[in-house]
Amino acid sequence: MALSLENLVVSHAQNTLFKVNVCVKDGEILTVMGPSGAGKSTLLQAITGQLHGPFSFSGIIKINGVVVNDKAAHLRKVGIMFQDALLFEHMTVAENIAFAMPKDSHANRKAKMEAIEEMLSAVDLAGTGERAVTSLSGGQQSRVSLLRTLASQPDVVLLDEPFSKLDFALREQIRSWTFKQLKARNIPAVLVTHDKEDALAAGGQIIELSSC
Repeated sequence: MALSLENLVVSHAQNTLFKVNVCVKDGEILTVMGPSGAGKSTLLQAITGQLHGPFSFSGIIKINGVVVNDKAAHLRKVGIMFQDALLFEHMTVAENIAFAMPKDSHANRKAKMEAIEEMLSAVDLAGTGERAVTSLSGGQQSRVSLLRTLASQPDVVLLDEPFSKLDFALREQIRSWTFKQLKARNIPAVLVTHDKEDALAAGGQIIELSSC
């Protein structure tokens, strides 16, 4: 079980928001649904190690069998995608992806650039490496955002409503492509969404948060 949330209880001040007990297997996408304010994004913050007061949690978070409760956020190898691509506008497409890559992942700059071009080609973005990210369409930016997330070689990926700002046709295309990439790489993922179509497309477990 690559991601395990064991008797996880998330609270705001002294009030319990929700309880979760679930395991997400390699290549599986867990969908988390619930009304606004139920704590969906708060759950993701607990997993990434970025949950701050007045929020707190009890229970155990394991990634690849290792308890990460006390691990710093940057050591957890958790990637995250948000509603906005959040790309660095002062960097090119290639520079955005390179920024996320582990420093020891390639022998030299040439090898790194070749790896980036291969990634871009795989998602129909060949030749865009030197372009400004602001010149890309919303769908293209979403693809670059996921490539940057995958380039960091995460053990877990969190998806915080990343398709919600895309129009219907593009949403379906990017959603399908994103899920395919995660499953092909055997990466466990947690998707937060309000959209039942997202949940059905993910094809994994679905849990609905509600205040206790």
